[in-house]
Amino acid sequence: MTEPLVVIVTALVAIAAATVAGPRLGIAAPLVLVGIGVAASFLPVFESTHIEPEWILEGVLPPLLYSAAVSMPAMNFRREFGAISGLSVLLVVGSALALGLFFMLVIPDLGFAWGVALGAIVSPTDAVATSIVKQTPVSKRVVAMLDGESLLNDATALVLLRTAIVATAASFSFWGAVGTFAYSVAVAVAIGGVVSWLNLTVRRRLTDPTVNTVLSFTVPFVAVVLAEALGASGLVAAVVAGLITGIRAARELSPQNRLSDAQNWRTVELVLEGAVFLTMGLQIKEIVTSVQRDHAGVGTAVLIAGGALLLTILVRAAYVTPLLGILARRVRRGEQLQPRLQGMQEKLATPEGAKETFAEVSARSQGRAGSRGRAGGARPQRRMDERRTDERRTDERNIDRFALRVTRVLADIDYFLREPLGWREGTAIVWAGMRGAVTVAAAQTLPEDTPQRSLLVLIAFAVALLSLLVQGGTLGPLLRRITPDVDQAAVDEQDRTERARIFALMRTAAEAVPAPPEHEPEPEGEREGEYEAGNEGEHEPDHEATQEGPHTREQFAGAKQYRLAVIAAQRSALLDARDNGTFDADVLAYVLANLDAAQIDLEMRGGPTS
Repeated sequence: MTEPLVVIVTALVAIAAATVAGPRLGIAAPLVLVGIGVAASFLPVFESTHIEPEWILEGVLPPLLYSAAVSMPAMNFRREFGAISGLSVLLVVGSALALGLFFMLVIPDLGFAWGVALGAIVSPTDAVATSIVKQTPVSKRVVAMLDGESLLNDATALVLLRTAIVATAASFSFWGAVGTFAYSVAVAVAIGGVVSWLNLTVRRRLTDPTVNTVLSFTVPFVAVVLAEALGASGLVAAVVAGLITGIRAARELSPQNRLSDAQNWRTVELVLEGAVFLTMGLQIKEIVTSVQRDHAGVGTAVLIAGGALLLTILVRAAYVTPLLGILARRVRRGEQLQPRLQGMQEKLATPEGAKETFAEVSARSQGRAGSRGRAGGARPQRRMDERRTDERRTDERNIDRFALRVTRVLADIDYFLREPLGWREGTAIVWAGMRGAVTVAAAQTLPEDTPQRSLLVLIAFAVALLSLLVQGGTLGPLLRRITPDVDQAAVDEQDRTERARIFALMRTAAEAVPAPPEHEPEPEGEREGEYEAGNEGEHEPDHEATQEGPHTREQFAGAKQYRLAVIAAQRSALLDARDNGTFDADVLAYVLANLDAAQIDLEMRGGPTS
């Protein structure tokens, strides 16, 4: 009993030490942990260590992917979804087929189907491994693409792996494989949406942050279990549940609950990510010993793995290069449309202009509707009036939706223009596509009767290890070398401008909240200081002043409720702006966090005692 406890404690200490020491040594913490795991695998206590692959695929990956999805800026995910879906599906399939042909040629008597199975194992990038890129100076768009890709490509790879294994024993159907993949994703998306809805519905009724966080730990596993029971992708279900929870949590859950979630999930992420890399290192001895026992040749496996890694990088570069060209053309088209859309936005700001603009845009559809003619016969005046009222309300809703769409498109264009993708960003996308624990775990799910199974598992492990060492070890220096010097003054000025726009929006939201009669607003100069401090638009009740008079508790309660109403209005305005993509996601997240802290501080304060 003592030995497992010592191992667990030692592992936690190693994870903490690597997290602190890695950056100081100029080495990514995951690489340090892999090294510690490799060294530990030669200790007698780990001599017979065997890590079940299901522990990684079903016990570790779902909460990691869920947590990453919750914290990912949903607007950036939407903006980059076209690129993300291509990287997650097309690139994985293309890489698996190319690798399948390569493995068939270099491994005797393997066959194309088993080669594709191994290619599917090696193809997906790893969500934990790509966390290394966040420690480097790289564009936010690159981070969004890599995060989104690593969230979704596991499902493509695992479905392709199952399909290839089935194809080794039966005839292969292309459309059957497409149908299986479509079913797996569609059902998983539906389940993820239902689970996230149940998650928020239940947790918003709970006031205890501890209980709330405990329930949040069950969400990814519930999504996985339900999806797998229906033959769908559990990982996609966990990701969808995380994305929807991340979008809706700020509107549904209290600041205390969200703060508790964030703190505890960060701890869970740190421990699970560290455990993944430690177990990768720990398995090296067992895998090598198995290959030697089968007389398959360790050196041969490493050479094949090196060739496979080079091929995955070349295929990735061949895919990313035209992708950047397509994205650049889209940005140029948006830039050409920008003046026209800005003119529409100005017109939509007035009721007359909004009607005129909407009428111009929908003229064709209205003309088609008018060409159908009207049904004959006079109608009662009351029914005609009701119809006109309904049409007017429908027009108003359509105008609002159209104005919202124009705002979002303009915000997207600004985002793409601020964050252009050039050869430097393309290099980062290609070189940051590292393999990791998913590759190692998926390889060990190969059936026991797989031809040369031990060799295939070692090749997959070697690809993942070489990827972490070569790509992960050189990623930071490479990006620092090719990244141009940043004009910090310009960045600071842009940040101040962004915050000023946010504070103006918050001031407008605060002024729309009616103040209680006894509440005297502070002079404008004093309120500016509160905006800059992050407690934008809030009005601090003066405890000494509220203790004067016969109704001190009532006065304090009124002032407190007013300030909470102001915070709610400001949060709603900021979340609407977030959904529209109007502001930078990081700056907006910082201001929202300050707003949450202000509400928590206010709710924890007691009122006058007399």
